[in-house]
Amino acid sequence: MKISNEIFFEEVERLLGEGLEAEFLLRGFSMRPLLRDGRDRVIVAPCTAEDPQVGEVYLFRYRGRHFLHRLHRIEGEELVMRGDGNYRLEERCKATDLVARLRCVRRPSGKVIDCSSRSWRTKSAIWCALPAIVRRVILGVMRRVCGR
Repeated sequence: MKISNEIFFEEVERLLGEGLEAEFLLRGFSMRPLLRDGRDRVIVAPCTAEDPQVGEVYLFRYRGRHFLHRLHRIEGEELVMRGDGNYRLEERCKATDLVARLRCVRRPSGKVIDCSSRSWRTKSAIWCALPAIVRRVILGVMRRVCGR
């Protein structure tokens, strides 16, 4: 059974508002290569608009939709968000648009990766530090090898 994203994320926000975490299957390709469409399950935890951290991944509202992207930089009151697989596109939102913070990732094998772990932070930092052209080439190869 399929339900609309609007209804789904309304329920996610309700759970988070009660202080609970939410887990769901990742859909979309914008967070490649660290997160994969239809493979990884993400667990998000409630967050506040206080002290968003550059480099963290957040679930946020943007133009009536929900996205799970990394906080790329802060420009005054605006948060500049970018998917790891997007080397050109950015979204701009306010801290009040943040819904949740990515806490961990569950791989199909059952392995759980804590997003505050040194390993996750190192991989994230290395990927984000690569020049856009290098990321573009790697993502192009992944699309050919893994599909889409």
